[in-house]
Amino acid sequence: MPLIPEEPQIHESAQGPRATAASGRTAPTPRPVPGPRPVAPPRPGRPGPLRPTPPVQRTPHDVAVAKPGLPGPAAPSVSTPAAASVPRTPQIQLIPASATGALDAAEEAVDLLLESGRAPGEVLVITTGEQHPWAAHELSFGEAAYWAQHDAGDDVFYADASAVSRAASRPVVVVAVNGGSADAAAEALPLAQARAGALLIVCGDPQQINSVLGAGV
Repeated sequence: MPLIPEEPQIHESAQGPRATAASGRTAPTPRPVPGPRPVAPPRPGRPGPLRPTPPVQRTPHDVAVAKPGLPGPAAPSVSTPAAASVPRTPQIQLIPASATGALDAAEEAVDLLLESGRAPGEVLVITTGEQHPWAAHELSFGEAAYWAQHDAGDDVFYADASAVSRAASRPVVVVAVNGGSADAAAEALPLAQARAGALLIVCGDPQQINSVLGAGV
């Protein structure tokens, strides 16, 4: 008696590569999850998202320095901390003003910064001539109380050019070139630039400021 070939059976496992979810909808193809976005703007040379690499045997020191966002094993691990210490050049904005109007221009700049969302503790104001009235008032209670407010870092701080070296860095530094000697301004501007983390605003005579800061303005 001749054998009748059986019809091939189609099993669930033999279907195409796309799987069907329990709800009857086609499960989407998994996509790679992007890495965390930095809060601050990307810095030059900052590497992109890490790619998966084969597991390697690391010493305890290597594990400590292997952080997300840093270069892979190809980069020298010994100099990894130095990459984060590369100095950043702040953006410089020049507001033309006379010596008598520089302080008012600086006050307007501070108001705009606060209205745009800057926290008061992120702003340092420096004067090259007459002290800001707030600084003169607070210093009347003694330098200890005055600098205690600076260390608290919760409000705009006003300082004389002679005190710039003592002031800590802040994201924004505003300089009012409101008089004083040319040497005082020439010394204060580079120090103010070094204290500014992201933005340096200078209110004063453009020719004098350009002669000190040069092409950076």
